[in-house]
Amino acid sequence: MAEKLITSPTNPIVKDIKALEMRKRRKETGLFLVEGLRSVIEGMECGATLKYIAYHTDIKQKDDVKRCVSYCNKCDGLALEVNDIVLEKISRKDNPQSVIGVFEQKTLSLKNLDIQSLKNKNDTSRCIVALEQVRDPGNLGTIIRTIDAVGANAVILIGQCCDPYSIEAVRATMGSLFSVPIYQATLEEFKDWAKGWQEKTGGDILGTTLQTSVDFREVKPKSSVLLMMGNEQAGLSEDLRQIATSCIRLPMNGRADSLNLSVATGVCLYALLEPWK
Repeated sequence: MAEKLITSPTNPIVKDIKALEMRKRRKETGLFLVEGLRSVIEGMECGATLKYIAYHTDIKQKDDVKRCVSYCNKCDGLALEVNDIVLEKISRKDNPQSVIGVFEQKTLSLKNLDIQSLKNKNDTSRCIVALEQVRDPGNLGTIIRTIDAVGANAVILIGQCCDPYSIEAVRATMGSLFSVPIYQATLEEFKDWAKGWQEKTGGDILGTTLQTSVDFREVKPKSSVLLMMGNEQAGLSEDLRQIATSCIRLPMNGRADSLNLSVATGVCLYALLEPWK
């Protein structure tokens, strides 16, 4: 499709894009917003489908912007040249990014996760993180970014988690959303899958909890790890504690009795994966 110049915030296309800040609309369309040229390029390089790209008229001659516009056209998308007012309308910010992309979501079912293919991979790609009912989109986005940083394989969202495609979560991923496969499952689906995962890989299923747990530094993981992290308030459910081969805890030496979920996940990942280096 050809490029289109838009200067009015009441334009129907602008309204449709802005509506993606609502979870209901994201679910209906299967689309989500990505802010910033760097993150849009990340999506492009990972092969995600770009349906819209809105860029400020002042940067339309930049090579990276031209490349994104060309990619959007290849995806049968629509490139929009816009002004400050339109960007502010879409992003809800007074000082918005100069480029905003709209991509297709790619959330997967556990039945599409090939357990056997993980067995022959090297190093940290033999690690999967499962999150149970995580509520904070900033935590979720930061965890996805950490999973990408350590080179782990995927993230599984169990139960009623927050939307990984919300604006807050996507911002926190800093583009890693495109690199980390995201799977969703009910509690029962995950329990059945985890049993098969352990049988086929011979790996460890680790849960983080204060109940009957050991110091995380005492655990020496096997060749594959499934790390389960619980809800910010309630922690890991009894159902998931029961399927863990080991329950681990991070020691609290000060007055604080807990860590932020994303921080705790990062500490666990780097500690558990250290022996594989």
